Amino acid sequence: MIWINPAAAALQEIQSAPIVRFSLLALSSIFFLVDPLAAVPTFLAITHDADAKRRRRMARKGALTCWIVLSSFAVAGQAIFHIFGITLPAFEIAGGLILLLIGLDMLEAQRSPTQETTGDAEEAASKEDAGIVPLGIPMLAGPGAISSVMVLVGQAPSLWHWQMAAILGAIAITALMAYLILGAAEQVRRVLGETGIRILVRIMGLLLVALAMQLFVNGLTDLHLIPKL
Repeated sequence: MIWINPAAAALQEIQSAPIVRFSLLALSSIFFLVDPLAAVPTFLAITHDADAKRRRRMARKGALTCWIVLSSFAVAGQAIFHIFGITLPAFEIAGGLILLLIGLDMLEAQRSPTQETTGDAEEAASKEDAGIVPLGIPMLAGPGAISSVMVLVGQAPSLWHWQMAAILGAIAITALMAYLILGAAEQVRRVLGETGIRILVRIMGLLLVALAMQLFVNGLTDLHLIPKL
């Protein structure tokens, strides 16, 4: 007689549910691409002369901007596909390429040039408030995060489907985490250290490269260029 752990069986059943799988995919892909942990050093450089209250205010504006931008693309995603005649397989392949490039940069423990440049950081440091630009966009809501949201939206049958709720929920959770991490950036750097942050960024980069390759496979499968696994 084979004994089966009821708790393990229940957990496996929950994880196999489509809504749980899709929600976890949406949250992980969006969070890894927004990547607030990797933005901590630059955020501290931008706010080097700010007190804790102003630093939290800038983190809040950056997270709010990220939420508005990504949510807007999520809601308008289907219309954008229709207006420009873009198919989901084409966007999966294009999005996979962008994610692959960003993931490779993350494996080197650095943010992609599409998300952040030295000039942006230096210019932002001289601004009174850089919470919206460049912190909110493109540092948090960059091309990779937008592409990921668009690919996820392409899989939703309609704007009112549960998959859209999962995507919007993942965006909201990611924005909240970005605010909490950046709002406590000094403590995060003190606890993790530069080495710890680099290790986490590399781990996220590895997972992002795997996600990018999966998007390639999905796109080629939808185009019937390779058999469905």
